[in-house]
Amino acid sequence: MTAAPLTLGAAGVPATATLPEVAALASQAQVRTTPCGAGSLVWHVWQPAGAVQGASDGEPPLVLLHGGSGSWTHWVRNIDTLRSWGRTVWVPDLPGFGDSAVPPGGADADALVEPLAQGMRVLWGDAPCDLVGFSFGGLTAGLLLAAEPLLARQLVLVGAPAMGVVPERQITLKGWRHLASPAAQEAAHRHNLAELMLHDTALIDGLALELHRANVVRDRMPRRRLAHTDALARALPAVRCPVHAIYGARDTLYRQWIAALEDAYRAAAPDFRGMALVPDAGHWVQFERPEAFEAALRAALEAGAAGPGRG
Repeated sequence: MTAAPLTLGAAGVPATATLPEVAALASQAQVRTTPCGAGSLVWHVWQPAGAVQGASDGEPPLVLLHGGSGSWTHWVRNIDTLRSWGRTVWVPDLPGFGDSAVPPGGADADALVEPLAQGMRVLWGDAPCDLVGFSFGGLTAGLLLAAEPLLARQLVLVGAPAMGVVPERQITLKGWRHLASPAAQEAAHRHNLAELMLHDTALIDGLALELHRANVVRDRMPRRRLAHTDALARALPAVRCPVHAIYGARDTLYRQWIAALEDAYRAAAPDFRGMALVPDAGHWVQFERPEAFEAALRAALEAGAAGPGRG
């Protein structure tokens, strides 16, 4: 597929792939900003399907945090479905990614906690949200709620790292910034999508590759290390709300150790509600198997909203 043209953001770097799927969805969103370091944290908000602009849907905000080297477009195949559930969907570009400024306090997930918490309070006050974090965004969400437990009614972790069950790194990604040839860069991107993100490599061409290419050039947080520790497992004991987990059954972050994840969550999260494994899906589960992922997410959100679990 021919590379789509890119629009340039204020920093002179590619902002958003002008693919029809992305452009159509982006045109339906409001864009809000909150403070972040020397600039802004950019939030994209979609009203419930069929709702009057600005009307309340009676449910908490549904907040989606994307993964590392990503942007709001990590959720591009899911937003319309979530809106059809009657939910207002908020998706920030996390600090240091996409169109958001770098955080003032560091270059890893812990530096995102303060600007996210501040932004949530600016946008909807003290009301708790339903928080869904993918990969690096899941680690960020866990650290956020450990520091600010009242910000969420429930937490759903999707493909989250840093649970302390894997003895060594399971993947090897290729660097691409030093490569002068566009063809060599594309080969590295294809390798990295196959190595980390997608179990079905037939999905690499097209939308996945274009989104990945547009997102990685806007990653200004390249030296992240917490994802390779047990930082999420250490944070979860301080998270008070219900916690759910969803993973692709073929997630390469865990491989044969994925069977140990559920016990690790039960040991760490005081109100763990269970883990769903989506068959034939890799790390980017919500992109690879959107319908199966969305069914698991809906079940988790409904269970967490229904009442207390084991406490």
